[in-house]
Amino acid sequence: MIDSKSPPLRKLVPVLGAIGLLAGCGGPPPPSVQGYVEGEFVYVSSPGAGTLDALSVQRGAQVRVGDPLFTLDNVPEKAARDQAAGQLAQARATLEDLKKGKRPFEIQSAQAQLNQAQAALALAGQELARQEQLAAVPGAAARQDLDRARSTRDQDSQRAAQLEADLKTAQTGSRDDQIAAAEAGVRALEAALARAEWDLSQKSQTAPAAGLIFDTLYRPGEWVAAGRPVVALLPPENVKVRAFVAETRVGAIHPGEAVRVMVDGVRQTLAGKVSFISPQAEYTPPVIYSEESRGKLVFMVEAVFDAATAINLHPGQPVDVLFGP
Repeated sequence: MIDSKSPPLRKLVPVLGAIGLLAGCGGPPPPSVQGYVEGEFVYVSSPGAGTLDALSVQRGAQVRVGDPLFTLDNVPEKAARDQAAGQLAQARATLEDLKKGKRPFEIQSAQAQLNQAQAALALAGQELARQEQLAAVPGAAARQDLDRARSTRDQDSQRAAQLEADLKTAQTGSRDDQIAAAEAGVRALEAALARAEWDLSQKSQTAPAAGLIFDTLYRPGEWVAAGRPVVALLPPENVKVRAFVAETRVGAIHPGEAVRVMVDGVRQTLAGKVSFISPQAEYTPPVIYSEESRGKLVFMVEAVFDAATAINLHPGQPVDVLFGP
């Protein structure tokens, strides 16, 4: 049954057409680009080799900066550290001994020897004076007695001078060049100890950044060669999305531009920004850029996210990328 009050159908057609035209003015939504999640891993290793004694993390765990990751056998490094510390202590003691000079009782002994030599010198001087007086009287003394007394006096004088010099040397300590050589030896051993302590510290590694333990590459008890990574760490700032954009669209994309990423199973889009646009095109057939082949060129575009967003992305995960706000 037709209602007599309703407008005729021919009057509704123009209205419906106008509504459809207005609805189409917005245009189709911009097409998305397929991409995938990429992770730049931080491979944590030790510069020294050894047996893996302890693995403090497991795959899939979240760590903070400074959290322990693993420890290698460090017995050789501890022995080298202790040896370097002992050699340094010995060198420092030798240096202090050179600066102090001889011990007090050694100085007292040298002083006593000097006193004896000075007393002998005084006696020899008196004997020489007596012989000189006798030599002045004809027939009182032989010439050889005078010469013997003079020689004894000279010997005692030289002996006293030698002991006096020895006493000054004992009181002042070693020569400056000897002390300088000992100080250089101490500095060299300090450097050796610092190296030994560094070698020991490198047998235990901590997390250099906060992030996800993506993988552990060894198990406790296994031998780890020097420089071989034990843990693969994925910081959230190292998570990015790579998409390949057609040559016809890449000119409208700029670094810092906002992007939206759609992930399967997640209703809301994830917001990020363009961080890199490859300067090189990728293509399949010919190198000559004809009108037909230019449509097949694509450029790699990378997008990064904040830490709260990146934690929801996983390397290898396929995504759809929309450029623009």
